[in-house]
Amino acid sequence: MSTSTNAGTSLQAAFRAFIDYAGVFPPATLAMEPAVDEYLVARDGPHAWMLGRFIAPASRLDELVTVLRRKDPAEPIAVSAIVDSASDPRRWFGTAQERLAAVALIRSTVPQLTIEALETRLPVLTTKRDSYDASIGQFAAMAGQAGLRDVPIYVELPYDERWHEALPAAMGALARARLGAKLRCGGPEPQSIPSVADVAAFVATATSEGVPYKATAGLHHPVRHLREDGAAAHGFLNLLAAAALAPDLDRSMLEQVLAEEAPEAFEFDERGFAWRDVRVDVAAIARARERLVGYGSCSFNEPIDDLVALRLLRSNA
Repeated sequence: MSTSTNAGTSLQAAFRAFIDYAGVFPPATLAMEPAVDEYLVARDGPHAWMLGRFIAPASRLDELVTVLRRKDPAEPIAVSAIVDSASDPRRWFGTAQERLAAVALIRSTVPQLTIEALETRLPVLTTKRDSYDASIGQFAAMAGQAGLRDVPIYVELPYDERWHEALPAAMGALARARLGAKLRCGGPEPQSIPSVADVAAFVATATSEGVPYKATAGLHHPVRHLREDGAAAHGFLNLLAAAALAPDLDRSMLEQVLAEEAPEAFEFDERGFAWRDVRVDVAAIARARERLVGYGSCSFNEPIDDLVALRLLRSNA
């Protein structure tokens, strides 16, 4: 990893509001109040400019509201609500509709928070002839009925045996519905980690369709590495680099970016960002962040500490 003392502009473009805080989710799994406390501390800390939204399940927003009313923060907190619905596809839409209505009510009545994004995971396809087009269109319609279509929405496809073949059509459907996509980059089991090829396919397809996206899960460190169980884990800097370089690289080169394990291969300076000998300027980084809007992390301090250790950030700035 290399960075110049004059790299502030490129770093700001790359990491501003990049980390959504998901402390109530595994592996941290904090209770709501300590998670809110951590978020508020981070919001007042030296790296607050890197902090994005507080992620909470829609089913737990009442709990969040109770905590916020008691604490009454000076400024409302920005929330990304996970529309957590029933796992049974036959019940998914009814539950999602109820969750969206609850989000809309809280949005209009609770001044201590602002709903800045919605996220949801689609139900699995039940037959081989099904596609995600209908589910995507129906969710968009339900969000509209709830008065939430002005809020950015990020939709996750189940990562199963249908994921790869369904991706191109689903990304096209998201583009037509003016929805974003969501990429799950890991989980407790090694098989829950998408391959480098699958992540490259996601980034390339989203870029070609003009679909903004966010990531979640598994991105605990900046650069690709081995977990304690021996599984290879994706790095959030690899993903950011792929987003920045996707318009200029073919799929095989994107896979190389995502598979990079050498921190010194990435460089920020006053001119922009580079992976090895491929460079983009600050404007291209800003455009990349319009595509990759951020990622969810159950810790805010862990990625900051890693970036400080790589000498990208100062510990107090």
